[in-house]
Amino acid sequence: MNRLVSVAPMMDCTDRHERYFLRLISKNTLLYTEMIVDEAINRGDKKKLLEFNINEKPVALQLGGSSPKLLAEAAKVGEDFGYDEINLNLGCPSKKVEKNKFGACLMKEPNLVADCLSKMQSVTKLPVTIKTRIGYDNVEDYENFYKFIETLKSTGVKTFIIHARKAMLGKFTPKQNLNIPPLKYDYVYKLKKDFPNDEIIINGGITNVEEVKDQLKKTDGVMIGRAAYHTPYLLAEIEKEIFKNENIPSRQDVIENLIPYIKDELKKGTRLNQIMRHTLGLFHGQSGASYWKRYLSKNMCVRDADVQKIDHIMDKIKYNNVERRVG
Repeated sequence: MNRLVSVAPMMDCTDRHERYFLRLISKNTLLYTEMIVDEAINRGDKKKLLEFNINEKPVALQLGGSSPKLLAEAAKVGEDFGYDEINLNLGCPSKKVEKNKFGACLMKEPNLVADCLSKMQSVTKLPVTIKTRIGYDNVEDYENFYKFIETLKSTGVKTFIIHARKAMLGKFTPKQNLNIPPLKYDYVYKLKKDFPNDEIIINGGITNVEEVKDQLKKTDGVMIGRAAYHTPYLLAEIEKEIFKNENIPSRQDVIENLIPYIKDELKKGTRLNQIMRHTLGLFHGQSGASYWKRYLSKNMCVRDADVQKIDHIMDKIKYNNVERRVG
């Protein structure tokens, strides 16, 4: 599994349409689902929750939960659906998540987490990984963080994705938890030195390819979050600079390649806005990007949008100089 660069699971962002769109930009980046609760998988519509397009691969399934039995069952279902990795969320700080006893609050219970990981690994051949924070509330010393990882490592888990901030449980909103607690990259670097034979991936505040290159000098991989969603064409630069792939699609190519997928999804009952909302940042930083955002917001990111609007925007890109302005 190549985890050199991955895109973080983001609630209400990383659905299957967004992953398909990102895969048109980058062939090598590892993509994740948003967190799916184990109980929902075990009791709900598995196909609706887990089905994905084969072209999204490689793709990892992120689970939330604290029941060894339910997590193991969900992991096995994920394997059966064709995912490439099972990841356990130990970093989400929302009150709702804490109330249901999963996410970052599980850092308080390392032995329970270890039981979950052991049970999950016993039922699947897929790699089981974790995504966690460096601490929580007032517990943010490196010694405690080290002991937490050491406990999880004892189960056989070898890949640790570290969001280099602590989680403030019940005090900050999830959005505030992405910005207010300071980044402490040195914790992740020290962890890599202490566990040199394990895969340590850093996450948090990484926004451009130069930062990715710098982090790869000190860690085994980089997970990008909001930057990949708000400026998705960043993945094209990463594809070229990190993966040395010269066959990079243009922004116009990406939209043209997305159209067949859109038309197929519309036949299945998917609404156009459910797909196109993920493309708002495609032309970020380019002259004319505001035109793209305005047009999408008005015509294709509304509930009753139709596919003819895509043909119209493509005409604009091709023939009315928008490509020169935004491409």
